[in-house]
Amino acid sequence: MNLTTTYLGLELKSPLVPSASPLSEDIDNIKLMEDAGAGAVVMHSLFEEQLILEKYELHHHLTYGTESFPEALTYFPDITNFRVGPEEYLDHIRKAKETVNIPIIASLNGCSVGGWTEYATLIQEAGASALELNIYYVPTNPDLTSTEIEQNYIDILTSVKAAVTIPVAVKLSPYFTNTANMAKRLDQCGADGLVLFNRFYQPDINVETLEVEPYVLLSTPQAMRLPLRWIAILYGHIQGSLAATSGIHNAHDVIKMLMVGANVTMLCSVLLREGITHIQCLEKDLREWMEIHEYDSVRQIQGSMSQLNCPNPSAFERAQYMRALQTYNPNSGRVYTPF
Repeated sequence: MNLTTTYLGLELKSPLVPSASPLSEDIDNIKLMEDAGAGAVVMHSLFEEQLILEKYELHHHLTYGTESFPEALTYFPDITNFRVGPEEYLDHIRKAKETVNIPIIASLNGCSVGGWTEYATLIQEAGASALELNIYYVPTNPDLTSTEIEQNYIDILTSVKAAVTIPVAVKLSPYFTNTANMAKRLDQCGADGLVLFNRFYQPDINVETLEVEPYVLLSTPQAMRLPLRWIAILYGHIQGSLAATSGIHNAHDVIKMLMVGANVTMLCSVLLREGITHIQCLEKDLREWMEIHEYDSVRQIQGSMSQLNCPNPSAFERAQYMRALQTYNPNSGRVYTPF
């Protein structure tokens, strides 16, 4: 079976790609991912806040004491004693590239336009095959318009694309007024691919300590319905690649995502639960399904169940919505929802 696929212009040996997670912080884990059959690896994220903090720390050390004595204005500490940015992240990319033969995709996580986007250049120089922009942005200002929010995404992408030549993917949230239009605009502004979707982690409240606490819930298979639907809608309407993420736990999930048009399926929660070697199980089950259903390659599967040939996707959505409600069986608690 030919499992090869193309993502961001890169030829991958498999559509199974571990997404950004703490697992990639260890070089041995990245090697294990390659050995288990991963087509590429998305590195853990480098956050905008980390880069801003480093910048201000350097500025503090370079200017500390300059107001105390006139002669201090000519004195600066040795710049090699301070890190301009998280050098460990760049070193990690270099080591990963030396260790494995599959593409290494770096991840920048931020929400505003600024100097942190210039770090993309250093990531490229470190050897990353591509860059994923994880724009994690939860607007809370009621005076901020949807136009301003969307333009922020465009500005971040434009800034990064002007700085690098490696492919750039944008990881999106699903909470746009018109996701299809936003995807089209990013595609037109040079995004080499879209990752659907980012999961927002809502905090919890400790009623005893009266403190807000971080609370991370790993995804369940039900979470795949949202990216499944939108990839089906977008397939064939944008030039860039489509990556499916969230809720992919077994080979059937992988197959469904490929059927609606995904170039790759990204894995996170399932690997945190089952371990990195679970990639082998997914690949084995994928191959068996392809053999039973007489598919010779992943490319034969891709897009076969998309909405590309549907003249009115909105009407299709309404029809499926009504059909789901009409076919609900209260005895089984199950709703038939074909994609």
